[in-house]
Amino acid sequence: MSERLIQSIERAADVLELFLITSPELSVKEISEKLQLSKSTVHGIIKTLEHRGYLQQNPEDLKYKLGIKLFTLGNFVGKHLDIGNIARPIIRDLADELNETVHLVTFQRDEVVYIEKVEGPSALTIYSHIGKRAPVHCTGVGKAILAHLSEKEVDRLLSSVSLEAFTEYTMTDINQIKKHLVSVRETGYAVDDEEIELGLKCIAGPIFNHKGNVIASISCAAPKMRLDEEKLPRVIAGIKRAASEVSKSLGYKGNIF
Repeated sequence: MSERLIQSIERAADVLELFLITSPELSVKEISEKLQLSKSTVHGIIKTLEHRGYLQQNPEDLKYKLGIKLFTLGNFVGKHLDIGNIARPIIRDLADELNETVHLVTFQRDEVVYIEKVEGPSALTIYSHIGKRAPVHCTGVGKAILAHLSEKEVDRLLSSVSLEAFTEYTMTDINQIKKHLVSVRETGYAVDDEEIELGLKCIAGPIFNHKGNVIASISCAAPKMRLDEEKLPRVIAGIKRAASEVSKSLGYKGNIF
């Protein structure tokens, strides 16, 4: 039996999340149109969220933006997210060592979510940012996690999500992806070779918790031309070492690749 969801809370969440994917400021009319809700319904939701501090109104144009309460909640979550606290110094050292961007992601609702990002001295600004969600089938961080889920879970996930082709190199065939995951398990790391963004290459490794479950992954992302035959082995070794260190700090006792 499916869980009972409360429609009013669902709609309130839709309103808040709309700011993340559209504009930092929105009017009642814009929210109503984008969510296909009546203005009266949107007005009631907005006024309630404003009263609780989750939204605030710009007195000049009367549009709404996210409120300080969300910043407070976000800080609280960040401070109590153990894996972030444990991994932060490790990925910072790795970013300095490799002179490239290093990410930490977790697995949530069939997607990966970026929770840490450290840019090395020579890193370029790339598509990722903290809080960004990304698909698992075409990202190094996603495939590093996917490869260590059960076969049943992999089948369920790949058959239920959209296997969108972001570039000409994106794998969208389920059998091809599953065959690729075998290689990821054998080598201990995953590669995104221009699968989500042209010119970008990513090396990622899985992170396991004390129960031996894969819960996150760590990656190094850089322009493909910089991850040449000379640098690539060093990046792979660094990612595997860092993923192992974080896993052990979380209490993982199994074999580390």
